[in-house]
Amino acid sequence: MRNYETVFILNPVLSDEQTKEAVSKFTAHLKSNGAEIVAEESWGLKKLAYPIQKKKSGFYFLVEFKGEANLTSSFEVLLKRDERVMRFLTVALDKHALAYASKRRDKLNPKSKEEK
Repeated sequence: MRNYETVFILNPVLSDEQTKEAVSKFTAHLKSNGAEIVAEESWGLKKLAYPIQKKKSGFYFLVEFKGEANLTSSFEVLLKRDERVMRFLTVALDKHALAYASKRRDKLNPKSKEEK
């Protein structure tokens, strides 16, 4: 199993409920296909560097997961077919990226480090 990280941008006109439903749909797809969700982060509404579909902002989300290589292709097809998703990027993480992601998560959630 390899480690992956997907960042996707959802349409800014969606409500809070709709964004949560979309994210839960994507994570459920990953889990049902044997992936282990390592971390989920909502980065909130951010301004885009350039307009996408005539929109100047979007809701950013990050999902870090472990899974087989063929899982990413089916996950990306799901993201492409969902009209709520404006852009996405999936990256395979190497050992350096894993270390960085772990440090970043520990900085954001200092309580989780104390619980260990």
